[in-house]
Amino acid sequence: MTKQVPLGADRREAIADAAIHLVATRGLRGLTHRAVDMEAGLPPGSTSYYLRTRNALLTACVNRMLARDLAASPSVDAGASPADLLIELVVGLARDRPDDLVARYELSLEASRQPELRAAIDEGGRQLRAMLAQLLGGLGVPDPLEAAWPAAAMLDGLLYDRVAGAGAAMSQEDFEGGVRRSVTALLDGLRTGR
Repeated sequence: MTKQVPLGADRREAIADAAIHLVATRGLRGLTHRAVDMEAGLPPGSTSYYLRTRNALLTACVNRMLARDLAASPSVDAGASPADLLIELVVGLARDRPDDLVARYELSLEASRQPELRAAIDEGGRQLRAMLAQLLGGLGVPDPLEAAWPAAAMLDGLLYDRVAGAGAAMSQEDFEGGVRRSVTALLDGLRTGR
């Protein structure tokens, strides 16, 4: 049986998914149009047909990860407490999408030298902080939009440490416990203003 080659939007997603995996496993030097074609199982030239430039390929990675983040974002009325939703968001992202995290950090550093990529990352960050502000508002945090930036930075630090720091050596149980303690302390501080 031959492998079915995705078309249209599915092909664009397959290209972005393959590119994200390559950035996560090989770094930016390992990301080429040809390597993406091979990783995605696409005919040669497919990636360059859809995404002519390297910048377009990098931006497609950022946009694909953002789409996944927004699709996975919890709803405050999902039955669980907003604190539990936030904890599960962090734990689940580290557990289920480590390639996205590693690629995001690689791309963020690259964006410091590429304004187009910086714009895509900044826009994604704004959307994710708006989603976080909704959760914080559901927890009674005053000025949730203002609180979303430091909260996002702290959560990102937990994620970074899990995939690229000393936290990578922790057991899943210890990581989850640390996330729970950190998120609880953060939320308590944001609620009381201390």
